[in-house]
Amino acid sequence: MPTSVDLFAGCGGISLGLEQAGFETVFVNELHPIAMATYLGNRHGSSLADPMNHCFDILSLTQKKAELEALAGRLRKEHGDIDVVVGGPPCQGFSGIGHRRSFEISKEEIPSNHLYREMARFVGAVAPKAFVFENVGGLLNSRWTPSGDKGEIWEDVQQTFKRLRVKRGGKTLHYVIASRLLRAREYGVPQNRPRIIMVGIRSDVVPAQMPVGLEGGFFPTPTNDAPDLIDLLGDLVDPAWTPGGESSLYIASPLTNAQDALRRNPDGTLMRKGSRLTEQEYSKHSQKVIEKFTYMIKNDGRIPHEMKTKKFAQRLLPERWGIGGPSITATSLPDDFVHFSQPRVPTVREWARLQTFPDWYQFTGKRTTGGRRRAGDPDAGIWTRDLPKYTQIGNAVPVLLGKHIGLHLRSVLGR
Repeated sequence: MPTSVDLFAGCGGISLGLEQAGFETVFVNELHPIAMATYLGNRHGSSLADPMNHCFDILSLTQKKAELEALAGRLRKEHGDIDVVVGGPPCQGFSGIGHRRSFEISKEEIPSNHLYREMARFVGAVAPKAFVFENVGGLLNSRWTPSGDKGEIWEDVQQTFKRLRVKRGGKTLHYVIASRLLRAREYGVPQNRPRIIMVGIRSDVVPAQMPVGLEGGFFPTPTNDAPDLIDLLGDLVDPAWTPGGESSLYIASPLTNAQDALRRNPDGTLMRKGSRLTEQEYSKHSQKVIEKFTYMIKNDGRIPHEMKTKKFAQRLLPERWGIGGPSITATSLPDDFVHFSQPRVPTVREWARLQTFPDWYQFTGKRTTGGRRRAGDPDAGIWTRDLPKYTQIGNAVPVLLGKHIGLHLRSVLGR
């Protein structure tokens, strides 16, 4: 079975996608204890629960050369060549909505913006057959300082990985690298969600003939089969919903292939009508907000002037995408969107389906929390953040995108 390591794993989106593609995750790193609890809690019986096979702060490994080399040696001894190391270093400083909108601070001053170097150190020590670096599309144009050059951070990232040299079988090897901005909607995910993906293949395992795909075969060919939202979420619509209440049972059988796939347990059994449903708790909206959302549903998403607020640029989720396919991106804040047929924001379970997490996947922690607590306070040197369920999901790599990347990597590596 091909093996993978997940760095900055969050709640486990890309890992789950790789696992669905046939990979076994053998080591995981995630700083936030709540996200790690979600990750490990969904992998019962896995060896990842052993403290030897997970760590919180990557610096505890990469800044201690002897420990990093010992881990790399143990992984090779137990699993042979690791097939792939994946990592998405925290991206709040590179995105269009993170710290840079909230605080007067340069990207150079945000410690997490330099963690790609720690990923490179890890890759250099473990020497996997391949690595996958992913991040927000905004990274392509980011500057270290307002007076810096457009794209200078992305250039630093690329050069850091291009300079890597690893030793295997007495040979000094490098990584053949390609990068591309992928949109999740191209791979069956019901949202747009652009992500910059860089793939590196170790020079001794690059096939003479790359499989068919994008950028010379480094990336999977798009499937362009994302479901409409009614086909994704229709089975969760409960006519008896109430603000502040919840639906704890499926009230209908799956109605589409997308719903059927997401209602399959890890053993393949189906969550049928009447089975237990989790994370379908509804926000407790005021009557004024419900009236606003009702108006939006009845008027193609339009908001009357007297109901507009400065807090959110809310959009009505469409039942059908129309020309061009999915046009939204699930972020850390569900309040940006209104359900297509009920006057409320999406539930945690619906948010998870937008990221193609199956319904059996459970999320640890608070349901939601305030904006300042989600962002930390860099002005005061506070970098820790709350990580409620919506934020964990919004930060994740869509599971189905991870699966397509994993399947393609298996074909590239002959695994």
